[in-house]
Amino acid sequence: MMSKPKVLVTRRWPQAVEAQMAANFDVDLNSADKPMTEADFRQAMTRYDAILPTVTDKLPAAVFDASPRTKILANYGVGFAHIDTQAAKDRGIAVTNTPDVLSECTADIAMTLLLMVARRAGEGERELREGRWTGWRPTHLIGTKVSGATLGIIGFGRIGQAMAQRAHFGFGMKIIVQNRSPVPTDVLARYNATQVASIEDLLPDCDFVSLHCPGGTANRHLINARRLDLMKPSAFLINTARGEVIDEHALAQSLWFGTIAGAGLDVFEREPSVPDALLNADNLVLLPHLGSATRETREAMGFRVLENLAAFFDGRTPRDRVA
Repeated sequence: MMSKPKVLVTRRWPQAVEAQMAANFDVDLNSADKPMTEADFRQAMTRYDAILPTVTDKLPAAVFDASPRTKILANYGVGFAHIDTQAAKDRGIAVTNTPDVLSECTADIAMTLLLMVARRAGEGERELREGRWTGWRPTHLIGTKVSGATLGIIGFGRIGQAMAQRAHFGFGMKIIVQNRSPVPTDVLARYNATQVASIEDLLPDCDFVSLHCPGGTANRHLINARRLDLMKPSAFLINTARGEVIDEHALAQSLWFGTIAGAGLDVFEREPSVPDALLNADNLVLLPHLGSATRETREAMGFRVLENLAAFFDGRTPRDRVA
């Protein structure tokens, strides 16, 4: 009887998924649940048939220098910019991800951030908990109306469309889209959306801008000082995509000097580190990367990884192969 493939799970996963993983494979779990170092990954490449990384794991080209035993990196998450996919491909290592299953919950968090920053919910909760609230008054914590406002969505894939669904049908928002490729007319019509050619065309016309584009080198600091200056002073920026998409220094400057009204962030460029200039900005709502953080979604992500692994080791092409 052939031995089971040896698999490394780099962080703790939902218990139901870990149990199924252990039944199907020869599994080692990262019981400490702490990020692995580059040296850890270089060593793991020589010991495991499959490594299951997450967004917290960095796999640059250097980790592939050792003669790898690893045949597949089955990523737990949609984004895979933390993996040098070209280096993996050069070593004959497959890379998969987990699309589809986290779109709804990530869009929920994007809408949560939008509502919180528009209605100053974070400021209000801090005031209440700190005992500073003196009671209702007509001018207290005046926010911005969301219903009927214009939402710009940068990146109109599954999550961007899920955000449009909530914004258009839930709040009657007008949707403007910027995407790297043309969006089919029937998809745009579903949300009564308009596609524009560039980010520069989108930003000046929006009351809210929500980022749903990929991360990685190509989109690093996609939202920079020049583009922030194109936004209305009354506009808000929302990011549930990847932290590196925003120049955090430029955003802090815009928030402090009031060149935009506020922002909501679920992701950060150097997680878990967040600059003091952002932490101290009252017109910013901060969440600790909660986009997919529901039991249903985190389990679905894990079982999607299992599907990809089963297909790969059965000699089939995993449906979510990206490299």
